[in-house]
Amino acid sequence: MDNMILVSNFCSLFLIVLSIVGYSSCLPRSEESICTAEELAKYSIVFTGKWSQASFPKQYPLYRPPAQWSPLLGATHSSDYHMWKKHEPASNGVREFAEKGEAWSLMKEIEAAGEKIQSVHGIFSTGSITSGTGQASTELEAHSRHPFVSFMVRIVPSPDWFVGVDSLNLCNGNQWKQSVTLDLHPYDAGTDSGFTFSSPNFATIPQGTVTEITASSPSHPANSFFYPRLKNLPPIAKVTFTKIKGRIVSFLDIQSNVTVTGNEIEENASETPLDCEVSVWSHWGLCKGSCGSTGFKNRTRYIRMKAENNGTACPKLDEQKECEPENCV
Repeated sequence: MDNMILVSNFCSLFLIVLSIVGYSSCLPRSEESICTAEELAKYSIVFTGKWSQASFPKQYPLYRPPAQWSPLLGATHSSDYHMWKKHEPASNGVREFAEKGEAWSLMKEIEAAGEKIQSVHGIFSTGSITSGTGQASTELEAHSRHPFVSFMVRIVPSPDWFVGVDSLNLCNGNQWKQSVTLDLHPYDAGTDSGFTFSSPNFATIPQGTVTEITASSPSHPANSFFYPRLKNLPPIAKVTFTKIKGRIVSFLDIQSNVTVTGNEIEENASETPLDCEVSVWSHWGLCKGSCGSTGFKNRTRYIRMKAENNGTACPKLDEQKECEPENCV
């Protein structure tokens, strides 16, 4: 009899545990992902490139190819999906997009997430921007169960650099946000080890993680974004989401719009000072002079990068010092 009571109590406890586990598995991951606003919301997205020679004078690409932006590719999704994530390895699709601007693999990854775990509501894109400054726009649709938005835009030319947003929540509790504007800074996909905009392909083995590029990181003078005098890099782009009326009747269909380009949209870009960079000194030359008297020898260096935007001027490029002539006649 006692054994039957023990078994009965155990079964009751087991059922209670199962019910708790089952209930907790149905709970959202965080309060941030709970959206009780109306089911659908339509937004315009305007991407603005701010990559000017005044703001980023170091090694600014002027030709073959000049500074420009790839098409923007993004998705609206739930909290359990990430197109890319800081400090985590990039997917194959993200790698191909960041290195080559090829979007096919990334699109298939997004579509697969939508079909397999139903975490993606829709895909959207814009056209490319053929200069460092300009605008591209499109429209997107968010769902109350898919209120997050992510996107990428490749920096062209670059080894594997891009700008973008990871999992921005457009919903605020019981209402959709009316407008959101974000400054964008460059990221390194961690798949190529180049330091400059025009670096040749040099795969990172083993692959690294997605990291933000700053004025001091990577800490190497050859880095195209290395500005040690700056605390923070100026924003290289910005994005604005604005809620609009209407609805996009689509699912996983790419939505795109006309691209507007030109320097006329630039918003009084601040000038970033670029200090002069010179090479190391050459070896001292031969000591020249008459026997029995003091001679002189010289060494030189050359300018690697001229100063711009009131940066520190170049130091002297030649130096002379006294010496005793050798092997004189």
